[in-house]
Amino acid sequence: MWIAILLAAVLLLFERVTYVLVWRMPERFRRLVASGVVLGQREPVDALRSLFVGFKIIQIGVFLGWCWYFGEGGIPMPTGDGLALLAGAILLVVGQLLNVSVFWRLGKVGVFYGNRLGHEVPWVAGFPFSVVPHPQYLGTLVSIWGFFLIMRHPYPDWLVLPLISTLYYLMAMRLEQAVTDS
Repeated sequence: MWIAILLAAVLLLFERVTYVLVWRMPERFRRLVASGVVLGQREPVDALRSLFVGFKIIQIGVFLGWCWYFGEGGIPMPTGDGLALLAGAILLVVGQLLNVSVFWRLGKVGVFYGNRLGHEVPWVAGFPFSVVPHPQYLGTLVSIWGFFLIMRHPYPDWLVLPLISTLYYLMAMRLEQAVTDS
């Protein structure tokens, strides 16, 4: 199990590290993108959006791979009882509502660090930002917890990837906040 945990942790770490580095060193990222190195993109926001898609493919692959591996190699199927399925479904819906709301409110430029990458992004104080801090990160985490409640509960491994993801997102929020506060 430790090899699976380590592999999943490393694969999931790439996304968080990339976003923290872009947030903390936006000029370096802009130069890197301008050189054409990042997926052939020339616009930093588009490059970050492309990376986001790739990271989500990796994340979903890790999650499904986890369910396949610990589900004894079969097609990943829900394992939770009625209560776990209901709670997981509610968490998934709430999490995705937060994520969609962030994209709707901020648009592509706002979501993909446009304010750090040379764009003017107006401050948004309405929903979902008026309800919770970091609604996109929270929405993703709530979705991850919901997914694993549905797909791996009550097995003991159901907590592993949600806990790793929570740790990574909390560290990213802290590191991004440190730059914003200074």
